[in-house]
Amino acid sequence: MGKKICLMRLSAIGDVCHAVAMVTRIQSQWRDAEITWVIGKVEYQLVKLMPNVRFIIFDKSQGKAAVESLKAAVAGETFDALLMMQVALRANMASRVIKAKQRIGFDWSRSKELHWLFANKRVAATKHAHVLEGFMDFADALGVPKSDTLTWNIPVTPEDARWAEEQAKALGKYVVISPAASKAERNWLPQRYASIADYIQESGVNVILCGGPGELDRKTADAIKAEVKHPVKDFTGKTSLHQLLMLLKHAHLVIAPDTGPAHMATTVGTPVIGLYAHSNPRRTGPYHNLERVVSVYDECIEVQKGKPWKALPWGTRAKGSELMEKISVEMVKQKVEPFIA
Repeated sequence: MGKKICLMRLSAIGDVCHAVAMVTRIQSQWRDAEITWVIGKVEYQLVKLMPNVRFIIFDKSQGKAAVESLKAAVAGETFDALLMMQVALRANMASRVIKAKQRIGFDWSRSKELHWLFANKRVAATKHAHVLEGFMDFADALGVPKSDTLTWNIPVTPEDARWAEEQAKALGKYVVISPAASKAERNWLPQRYASIADYIQESGVNVILCGGPGELDRKTADAIKAEVKHPVKDFTGKTSLHQLLMLLKHAHLVIAPDTGPAHMATTVGTPVIGLYAHSNPRRTGPYHNLERVVSVYDECIEVQKGKPWKALPWGTRAKGSELMEKISVEMVKQKVEPFIA
């Protein structure tokens, strides 16, 4: 009989993409493992078709009712291990209703919001690890053999795959700009996105805009469309997560700030140019694409803290609403040029 493993990673889309790589590793090495994943409502829509994974949706907006629902879902069960992959206090408090022989949490340096109180085992400490590598530490703590290759298994329906193929056929060679992060200060300037879009389209490659249904995504896309000389096709808020994943898969290149679609693109092997100022891309950048990142983080954090990033706690963020302005159009053009030459 295989091990019963429960993992708790509720959000966000990018982090869920990183977690998928760890789940895929467990499944490839321990084929008889029983995996239960406690996950957020929106994030579930991306991974819901993963084979041999039982999902329990935890809707944070329901407050205490969400905890009671989780408690009912796992009633009478004892897991061999609970992987506590979210340090937020709300998630840690909710995890108390899950019975497990081992409650594996982050190491001391990554334990925030009293995370350590809820674990009886910790992953090995690692210095300067990418978030994805930090998640892989949980598989290491379980004793799962390492894989030679890093893979993601996020299935979609044949209908969504066909829809994206039809879009890709109509578009020809195209670049995706997914311009909106979860916070406005992490977004690049609309007129600069527009300049890059025009530069790409003038080289004969199409540009499309993608994003979620939120107000910030809509406003950002509209601001870019108001600035471009050459019209771009706008899919913002018009796709499911699976349709978006497939649009990203067929893209020639993706340009995005620190946002979920950058990590979704990584899972399907599409090159990503990430735009970073507030967070260290060595920690949160699109995995496999770190050499393509356009980042002003190092200079911003040294100005603000008076020390280089290596001398600061891992994950220290730079603050300010104007930091992304330090990324010039020319800096992004230099990264884009090899893809459209």
